[in-house]
Amino acid sequence: MSKNLELNIENTEDICDVGKALSSPIRIEILKLLFDKGMIIGEIARQLEIPASSAAMHIKILEKANLIRMEEQPGTRGLAKLCNRKMDWVNISLLRKNHVVREIISMEMPVGAFTDCKVVPTCGLLCEEGIIGMEDIEANFFLPDRIKAQMFWTSRGYVQYRFANTIPKEGVPKRLRLTMEICSEAPNYREDWKSDITVWVNGLDCGTWTCPGDFGARRGRLNPEFWANSGSTQYGLLTTWEIQNDGSYVNNSRVGDVSIADLAIMNHSYVDIRIGNKEDAKYIGGFNIFGKGFGDFNQDIILSMEY
Repeated sequence: MSKNLELNIENTEDICDVGKALSSPIRIEILKLLFDKGMIIGEIARQLEIPASSAAMHIKILEKANLIRMEEQPGTRGLAKLCNRKMDWVNISLLRKNHVVREIISMEMPVGAFTDCKVVPTCGLLCEEGIIGMEDIEANFFLPDRIKAQMFWTSRGYVQYRFANTIPKEGVPKRLRLTMEICSEAPNYREDWKSDITVWVNGLDCGTWTCPGDFGARRGRLNPEFWANSGSTQYGLLTTWEIQNDGSYVNNSRVGDVSIADLAIMNHSYVDIRIGNKEDAKYIGGFNIFGKGFGDFNQDIILSMEY
């Protein structure tokens, strides 16, 4: 896989380091030597017919520019430093970033790509081929085939996902939005079965939405033919949790004080999302999450971040 060093005009020090590293013919020759194998400093010095001290100086400059990697390995006289090429490409954007204009990234997470869950019957996983494992057995939620799930249901508990945090390191998060098709979970279905469904982001409670029911009185628009018309949950409501600078919102109604700054998004390489019922909720009515091919909306769980 290609290894790229991506820089923009805002990365002044990094660009200067790369420019310095590539300004010497000897350092270019060192990169050529390291094209397909690692070498210790002594070998590089002999190949280029330069003193080992000079080779070490050039290597230090290349390492500072993030173009090579130094690793220690046992040698005949203690530890030797092995040099390896670190990058295949260097891309430098000379466009100045307009900090007034915000950027947005969006990711769609398959319903079955959860990292953890706690489920209680009635519960199960469904894909376009049918039930995954068997209904009402918690162990089946940890089968490898769970990744194919397009519908998830449990009468209480939670499900947890981790989304990659791809905001650039210099980015400042301004807004997070989580959208999914979801409803309550009752045996068979009940249109008036309320459930207090909470979303936690990076461990913080970002608001509870009371779903009015588990909907099955009419067929879901996208449901495959094998899914029964009667006696089964059919669709959910498209529901959005949003965390802004001034607090948390569900479907544009303010529900809490947790702000985007409280989430400390840039402290982690992922964003942790938990969906479920609090143990002390007034209405512990479980939940169904619908992915592509089920329910009314042809989408999985969508996380968008503005920065």
